[in-house]
Amino acid sequence: MILCCGEALIDMVPMLGQDGEQGFSARCGGAVFNTAIALGRLECDVALLAGLSRDLFGRQLAAELKRSNVDHKYLVFSNRPSTLAFVQLEDGQASYSFFDENSAGRELSSAELPTISEEISCVFFGGISLISGKCAEAFTDLALRTSTDRVVMLDPNIRPGFVSNEVAFRKRLFRMIEHTDILKVSDEDLDWLLPTQDSFEQKAETLLRLGPSLVLVTCGGNGAYAFMSGKDAVRAEAISTKIADTVGAGDTFNAGVLAKLSELGLLTKNKLTNLDPARIKEALEFGNLAASVTVSRSGANPPSRSELTEFT
Repeated sequence: MILCCGEALIDMVPMLGQDGEQGFSARCGGAVFNTAIALGRLECDVALLAGLSRDLFGRQLAAELKRSNVDHKYLVFSNRPSTLAFVQLEDGQASYSFFDENSAGRELSSAELPTISEEISCVFFGGISLISGKCAEAFTDLALRTSTDRVVMLDPNIRPGFVSNEVAFRKRLFRMIEHTDILKVSDEDLDWLLPTQDSFEQKAETLLRLGPSLVLVTCGGNGAYAFMSGKDAVRAEAISTKIADTVGAGDTFNAGVLAKLSELGLLTKNKLTNLDPARIKEALEFGNLAASVTVSRSGANPPSRSELTEFT
C-alpha cells in the first residue's frame, strides 16, 4: 500500500453565476490529496494520512476519498476548520491564496499521527503541509523514520507566496531530500531550490547527489525528465491536449509514475537504485498520459484506470 501524507483542502475555483457575477465552486483539492485520489482511481492500494475537519468541507473531502477508493484508516479528524485555497486562473495557469490558520491539517501534531503498519511499502510527502505549522515537523519526522525500510517520495510543490520563513522551509526540504528515494520537482521548484546559473540538468544532478535514487523534473509542455546516478537522463515527451487548466497536473503525474513503478514491481528501495532506463521512461510516459487527462478538464479531476485503458 502507498500512504500519501499531507494536506487535504478545499479549492475555491472561480466561476460565473447565472447572473454573471463572479463566484466560487468548492472543490476537493490539495496536492497530496490529489495524488491519493489519482492513485485510487488508477486502482492502486492507497491510503491518505491527513488532518481532516469534521465540518462540511471535511465531510466533502472524506466522501470524495471514499468514492475514489482511498483508504480512510490513517485520517485524523478534529473540530478545527478545513483549509481553503482560493484559486486564480490566468491562461489556464493556477495561483493560490490560502486560508490555513489553526486548520485541521496545519495543526496535526506528531503525537496525533497514527502508527504506520507493515502494509505500507511507500510513503509520499509534499505540498503546503511541509511549509509551516505542527504538521510540517510531524511529516518531516515521519519521513525520516519511515525512510529506513520504506520507499519515500517527495514532491515539495513549492508555493513561494505561502512561505513565511524561507530559511526554515529550505532547511526542512533539504533534510527530507537526504532521506528521499524519489524526488519530483517542477522546473520552477528546481530554480527555487537552487537559485544558481546552472542548467536544469546540472541542478537535477546536484539534487541527485544529496541522496535520492531518482530525480524527476517536469517541464510542462517540454515533457518530463528522470535523472539517475551513472546513467543518461531519460526524457518523455508531453502529450498534446487542449488545456482547460493545470490544477492537479503535477499531482496526477506523481500518481501515474508511482502506479506504473508499482505495477512493474520496481517500487522498492533496492530496485530503485538500479532502474532500467526503458522502465523509467515507461513510468514517465504513464504519468504524462494521466496528467494530460487532468489538464483537459476543469479542476483537479484525475482519470480512472478505465479512462486510460484505450491508451495503454
